[in-house]
Amino acid sequence: MDQTLNYTSTLQTITDLRGPAGRLEALLNTGANIGAPDAGYSVLVCHPHPLGGGTMHNKVVYHTMKAFQGLGLPVLRFNFRGTGLSEGEHDQGRGEQEDVRAALDWLEERFHLPTLFAGFSFGSYVGMRVCCSDSRVRGAVSLGLPVHADGRDYTYDFLCACEKPKLFVSGTRDQYGPKAQVESVVAQASPPKTLVWVEEADHFFVGKLDEVQRAITAWCSANFPDVAVQ
Repeated sequence: MDQTLNYTSTLQTITDLRGPAGRLEALLNTGANIGAPDAGYSVLVCHPHPLGGGTMHNKVVYHTMKAFQGLGLPVLRFNFRGTGLSEGEHDQGRGEQEDVRAALDWLEERFHLPTLFAGFSFGSYVGMRVCCSDSRVRGAVSLGLPVHADGRDYTYDFLCACEKPKLFVSGTRDQYGPKAQVESVVAQASPPKTLVWVEEADHFFVGKLDEVQRAITAWCSANFPDVAVQ
């Protein structure tokens, strides 16, 4: 018998998330699956490069949150050090990895659940470096995988040892992740892995964010069917 699942969400401002550089500004969208078992995972979403204006309010980050929230999962977004109201100073991706670890610790303490990770651009690079080796994270999503952006090169040797499910979603017109270079990175990554190309999309998926959400939902359904809407 078909059953319609209804989801509600409450937005909470988080005041007790702290990293090595100080307090990190954060928001939690609490996923609630009414009439069904509690969520089996928590979710962490990381934002793009702060020097390019990236924050947890970025449109790609927001729509990524909505995709996971639609599955009834609690989703934490935060601003890296030196971004928005977060304390500290930007650290070129080094200290930001410690911020990710602090966010994972917070989620573990709050929910006592395994975690799914998703990051956009710089947030993908920084977050996946941490999450691929953290046993608390069961799957990772990379959106707009950057290869070369604004004079910065990104390398992904660590992906060859990352054996948890991975989803890569990129636009065929991504100016920071050309198709051939992204395919080369993904080819070197350890399975399981899924690469989804969004046709005619640029790095920011302008006009294509619904396709990004569908890709995330489909990946969750294939790899974590216990949390996917049927």
